[in-house]
Amino acid sequence: MTGAKEIYEYHHTNSLRRGTSVLKDLRGALLKEYVGTGKTVLDLGCRDGELTETFVEGNVVTGVDVDDIALEKVATRLGIETIPCDLHGSWEELEGRVFDVIVAGEILEHLYFPKNIVTHVRGCLQERGVFIGTVPNAFSLKNRMRYFFLKKKHTPLADPTHINHFTVQELSDILKKEFSEVEIIGIGKAGIFAKWFPQLFAFDLFFVAKV
Repeated sequence: MTGAKEIYEYHHTNSLRRGTSVLKDLRGALLKEYVGTGKTVLDLGCRDGELTETFVEGNVVTGVDVDDIALEKVATRLGIETIPCDLHGSWEELEGRVFDVIVAGEILEHLYFPKNIVTHVRGCLQERGVFIGTVPNAFSLKNRMRYFFLKKKHTPLADPTHINHFTVQELSDILKKEFSEVEIIGIGKAGIFAKWFPQLFAFDLFFVAKV
């Protein structure tokens, strides 16, 4: 394995990432709400479309991924346009394209230099566009306890493709470099506590960033 394409095709296959999506019901419901309908949508890291299907209806969706196998599956499954692209690169495959909404579900933690990625995102959005997505909450109280006992199993650190980890404040600061309005919503089995105290109790951090 020498490049991102080979790494993620291997990872998606051998880590049982195909046909699954973490917190699909919770994330899917929020994505459907915030994406809305009648929009042009760019889905970054769409994989095989497990999460894409929650907001594809009523929208024109373009899926992007470095995994060609996953793109073949989502194109067949949902009938959307797909573009092979390594998001670590220049994004030249998306040059000249703009969208109403860009979705990044569990993507930023996989990418080097997330500030640069957010800049790329802003360049692909319409003037009144919205950037929506999620990242794992690596520093929840439960995860901190696991780290205290020198365990990374069942934490975001256990995934070798996770190269960035965010606190609520770090995520907010990165997004505010390019967006005027940022909201971060904690989600997970802790329910209302995840929403009220996302840093402590959220499993995932759901973000909405508006131009």
